[in-house]
Amino acid sequence: MLTRKLITAGVFALLMAAGAAQAGGDAAKGKELSVDCTDCHGANGLGDKDVPAIAGLKEAFLIEQMQAFKSGTRADKKEVMMMYMEDLSDQDMADLAAYYASLPGKK
Repeated sequence: MLTRKLITAGVFALLMAAGAAQAGGDAAKGKELSVDCTDCHGANGLGDKDVPAIAGLKEAFLIEQMQAFKSGTRADKKEVMMMYMEDLSDQDMADLAAYYASLPGKK
């Protein structure tokens, strides 16, 4: 019985690892998707005095923030981010994160 549970747990862990590996972002697709993002964050993702820079941030952090906006656990006063995130898939978010993480951030 214990062996069966260990095998099941091992298979589950392998499936989770494979899913995570496939979920990696494509920066080229992210660049295509970033058209709406540039309205506020700028063409280089460097933001301005009212909008934060997102260029050069870690992919995992960017994905976490986009998911938080989409779920409503992180809100913005004007709900702009929530509106932009509502139609994005997890893969879209991964692609955007890969693109913005690849850009040079503020020095």
